[in-house]
Amino acid sequence: MEARRRSSTKPVQSLKPGKTISLEEDSAKASDALPLPLYITNAVFFTLFFSVVYFLLSRWREKIRTSTPLHVVTFSEIVAIFALVASFIYLLGFFGIDFVQSLILRPSTDVWNSEDDEEENEVLLRKEDARKVPCSQALDCSLLSLPPSAPIVTAPKVFDEKPVTVTTEEDEEIIKSVVAGTTPSYSLESKLGDCKRAAAIRREALQRLTGKSLTGLPLDGFDYESILGQCCEMPVGYVQIPVGIAGPLLLNGKEYSVPMATTEGCLVASTNRGCKAIHLCGGATSVILKDGMTRAPVVRFGSAKRAADLKLYLEDPENFETLAVVFNRSSRFGRLQGIKCAIAGKNLYMRFTCATGDAMGMNMVSKGVQNVLDFLQTDFADMDVIGISGNFCSDKKPAAVNWIEGRGKSVVCEAIIKGDVVRKVLKTSVESLVELNMLKNLTGSAMAGALGGFNAHASNIVTAIYIATGQDPAQNVESSHCITMMEAVNDGKDLHISVTMPSIEVGTVGGGTQLASQSACLNLLGVKGANKESPGANSRLLASVVAGAVLAGELSLMSALAAGQLVNSHMKYNRSSKDVSKASS
Repeated sequence: MEARRRSSTKPVQSLKPGKTISLEEDSAKASDALPLPLYITNAVFFTLFFSVVYFLLSRWREKIRTSTPLHVVTFSEIVAIFALVASFIYLLGFFGIDFVQSLILRPSTDVWNSEDDEEENEVLLRKEDARKVPCSQALDCSLLSLPPSAPIVTAPKVFDEKPVTVTTEEDEEIIKSVVAGTTPSYSLESKLGDCKRAAAIRREALQRLTGKSLTGLPLDGFDYESILGQCCEMPVGYVQIPVGIAGPLLLNGKEYSVPMATTEGCLVASTNRGCKAIHLCGGATSVILKDGMTRAPVVRFGSAKRAADLKLYLEDPENFETLAVVFNRSSRFGRLQGIKCAIAGKNLYMRFTCATGDAMGMNMVSKGVQNVLDFLQTDFADMDVIGISGNFCSDKKPAAVNWIEGRGKSVVCEAIIKGDVVRKVLKTSVESLVELNMLKNLTGSAMAGALGGFNAHASNIVTAIYIATGQDPAQNVESSHCITMMEAVNDGKDLHISVTMPSIEVGTVGGGTQLASQSACLNLLGVKGANKESPGANSRLLASVVAGAVLAGELSLMSALAAGQLVNSHMKYNRSSKDVSKASS
């Protein structure tokens, strides 16, 4: 509460350019002058309108029966006509105009009843009939009591960004309600039916609550509808990450321009140099060794013997077909490949592996696992399911099981770099690269106790491609497991280099791949969406491109280290020429 008081006394950037809005501004409503509550007044006019309509229709029907001219009216009929006109004008003025506006400019009133019917609706809607908005859209901010504050001033534009605009008095009331805590911030999208407007209101409320400006964090230019319910909750803007292109990468006889989203200078340039060296030597070759996503639930029994019974049942080849039928019911593309079990006392860990088509597949395999667990309850009623994920999968964590067994796509990629290219393009020698790889990537990593980290910087390239193509960046942890090998061939004249990556987790459908920018990057690689002719082909190709780009990145960085160029190149490409202190102020 104290934080709210402090923030409300400071000028905050307005959502509407060129307009000053006071936090306490609340213009008088015409309905405030009514002697009765508005809902009673509405009921009176509704009753009056339908009563006089019924009365006049009855009278005119009687006149038609008795052949009395309709223009001959009695005093009671004159009064009824005046009452009809008056009630019609009132109802038209109160409901008609705003109803038409609500059909054109506002969401359906159905969305207002979706989530918060049990959350203080009578408080939020107590003043709805006192506002000149449709009844289903009025929000009460009467509980918000903020001290008078300085007017909200308009800040100058940043990066030519159009300022966020509060277009109506209703937006200001909703902002006050969010600040007061009477309207949950997470419910704005469902209540307003406009994701962009919800983000703008949430953003302004956040600025008022914290007293901190979000200038520089863009709001416009993004489709907030596309992330609703699938990518991000409670958005207030989006972060800009530049995308560079490395390549062309010549892989398996085809050229690929590799998109990389990063803020690290030198990374794209270095990978691009590696791509050039590979291209000059005839390209790289990649092979998909495995393709299967995993999920490993943990269950508990009363004894280790019962846990062993289930382990033997699951690993018995005669039971696999039955389990596969149960598992495969969850998806058209999910196909069970195998089950590997491990016991810890009375606890059993079951690592399911399945093909997932062009999806990364975590949700797909989880649904299949749930089907199997439900099926097993019949014969193993004493099985207690502790969790559908027991970390034997293992997701978003460095784990030996992924390094040994693989997870997602297991890929090996290789190339032979000619000695002339090593000297002229990479500025080093074959002997120096082989020696450095042995002492750094192999011996040095072993000395550090590395788990899957026998490489120079595979995670750099993996993460940059993942962000650009809408993958889960957190899966960079196991996807960057890589061992880089270098060997002198052809009597020591040329260099054979390879990267082996056992757990590249990628997909071309679902999640962030559906967003416009990420979808464009996938399209650049020719792997956008699902492959209808050969399900899974697009995601496997994307994994191969990732491995090929890692190969290029490893080759270039190792060459820079061997030639002593790393520091100089980073000083040239990874240092800002701007005065950081002035930019931050």
